[in-house]
Amino acid sequence: MSEVSKINVLVEHFFRHESGKMISVLTKYFGPSYLEMVEDIVQDSIVEAINNWTYNEIPDNPSAWLYKVAKNKALNAIKRRETSRQVFSEIGANIERFYTIEDAFSEQNIQDDQLRMMFTCCHPSISKDSQIALILKTLCGFSIGEIAKAFLTNNENINKRLVRARATIRKSQVPFEVPHKAELEQRIDVILESIYLIFNEGYSASTGILIIREELCSEAIRLAEMLHEFKAPQHANILALTALMQLNSSRFKARIAQGSIITLQNQNRGLWDFTIMEKGFKNLRTASEGNFISKYHILATISAYHCSAKNFDSTNWEEIIKLYDKLLDFGFDPVVILNRTVAVLKARGAGEALQELNSIQNENIMRDNYLFYSTKFEIQFALEDFDSAAEALKNAIELAPLDAEKQMLKSRFETCFQKKC
Repeated sequence: MSEVSKINVLVEHFFRHESGKMISVLTKYFGPSYLEMVEDIVQDSIVEAINNWTYNEIPDNPSAWLYKVAKNKALNAIKRRETSRQVFSEIGANIERFYTIEDAFSEQNIQDDQLRMMFTCCHPSISKDSQIALILKTLCGFSIGEIAKAFLTNNENINKRLVRARATIRKSQVPFEVPHKAELEQRIDVILESIYLIFNEGYSASTGILIIREELCSEAIRLAEMLHEFKAPQHANILALTALMQLNSSRFKARIAQGSIITLQNQNRGLWDFTIMEKGFKNLRTASEGNFISKYHILATISAYHCSAKNFDSTNWEEIIKLYDKLLDFGFDPVVILNRTVAVLKARGAGEALQELNSIQNENIMRDNYLFYSTKFEIQFALEDFDSAAEALKNAIELAPLDAEKQMLKSRFETCFQKKC
């Protein structure tokens, strides 16, 4: 790997892992009303890192270097602002502390401030969709495009949500704090949903060359564990989500071979990480001790069925179908029905699976979903309708976001063409 490539990889790592930490710490001192300014400071710090490390050696402690630059830029930003007197009057005490404090970016301070940042983003004065978008942007360094993909919407809508969220924070003077117990409960759901979206973006990347972005998945698990250690409400729900992410991540090493995607059916199960898997099983057992059942309990149980099967053919698809039925009790969801269709195909055959798939074909979020068309291909292929299968697969290839996904689908297309001939 060239030096420039190393720098790019390192900067990508820091943008994902350190930007949220820096934003959280700086927001404590400058206040949520100045969140946009803080985001600009962190962005400028990362740009300076790219420029500096490209022409000079990478420092021995890149994190400390970046934190120092961010601190200096924050102080300079205050001095440059035309409204500096107003700013100092609003946050003067905190700024004075920031000038002198040496351990602002200590591990404990970062963790405490990230917790505060989570709850600040989820203030009830901000709409739910904007809350999640704000967490993904500020805490996790998601791009606008990545957030749009998570919401199945466009970049313009996400930009509007973020602008509204920041405006609401300023207007409502949202405090940078962990709320009292009575308010904690109503904010946890949104935080958990955000963490799950972070994991999903890592589990199935929407952009770039990486099929799995393990750093995002690890960050999602870390945030969930941080909530658990904080002893936040919905203890069972937090553990269930943690179990789900651990069980899914335990299969990562078997999902990719030489840059290609390996489907669950063809994975070498000996490559699974059974240490992480056992942690997932343990957390799921603990999460299931009470009577409370969430969607994370159900999804984790589905993953547990896949993990515990000796081989693909012995997977208990009927039980998985029942679990998807329970998920649908939470409300209509075309994505859940799409996943249920795959289980129906395995358990009951292509005829019933096609009926299931046809029930969601007119849903807007399915029209540009390559997984809808790849599933349709599998069904039509099983029915030996090779013309329809080929057409579905062409749509899937066109819509797949990653080259690795396109290559996997193209290999299936060759199989279909051979059968057709």
